[in-house]
Amino acid sequence: MKNRLTIAVQKKGRLFDQSIDLIKKSGINFSTKGDNLLAKSNNLPIDILFVRSDDIPSLVSNGDADLAIVGENVLLEKSLFKRTYIDKVLYLGFSRCRLSFACPENINIRSFKGKKIATSYPNTVKKYLKDKNINASVVNIHGSVELTPYIGMSDLICDLVSSGATLEANNLKEIETILESQAILIKNKNLSTAKTKIAEKVISRMQGVVNAIESKYVMLNADSSKVQEICKILPGSESPTVIPLENENKVAIHALCQEPIFWETMEKLKAKGASSILVMPVEKVLN
Repeated sequence: MKNRLTIAVQKKGRLFDQSIDLIKKSGINFSTKGDNLLAKSNNLPIDILFVRSDDIPSLVSNGDADLAIVGENVLLEKSLFKRTYIDKVLYLGFSRCRLSFACPENINIRSFKGKKIATSYPNTVKKYLKDKNINASVVNIHGSVELTPYIGMSDLICDLVSSGATLEANNLKEIETILESQAILIKNKNLSTAKTKIAEKVISRMQGVVNAIESKYVMLNADSSKVQEICKILPGSESPTVIPLENENKVAIHALCQEPIFWETMEKLKAKGASSILVMPVEKVLN
């Protein structure tokens, strides 16, 4: 494994499926069997490690894994108050969530001072309290954080929130967000020359996949006199292609838009005289 690049991913949980999808869309072919913790790519010198999410930052920092996909919340929690050899490489745009304070719906908490806060992210919470000069106690608990206010362990909690359904199911209300998080690609700072070349290829490919997530390819017809006005409406496009049509007064406009195309955008294009507006998904973008 000396000259093979290792990529660590969460072995199960909310990050697993999207991480595997990203790796495969980046042209790294591999297969897994049962509960195997290692998979070898058959087309590139790359190995995939399936590990606990909490272990990923230390594996990358120690050089046991070269690249990894991890939640930014986990990276921050495990990297606070100690030196690491990790570089953030790429925000991946999936597994978005936030770390928020919450309390029972029938309680109004105006100040955290003197309160007991239960959380699975004690380092992140302690740093927040220190930065805000708030004197409160932090109760470190793994799992069932939502129950702690009801059994007297805490006054409030600080936990991950995505849709808010879990809080609602436990009669909790969100008070304040302290961290916005998503999946990120990280790498060890001290890769060898050989591994750096492989890593650069992987990072470039993953960037192409990420770029394509919200990118759309837009084609439409318009009056030649309206080209500049229409091109200004197309979001995130660099230099659209303008193609003459059989009708001398008409042109076709093709553009790669690296921002979402909403119905409102299409309606604005139509209002400027655009017709036959076609919006297509993009699989990969390599800049």
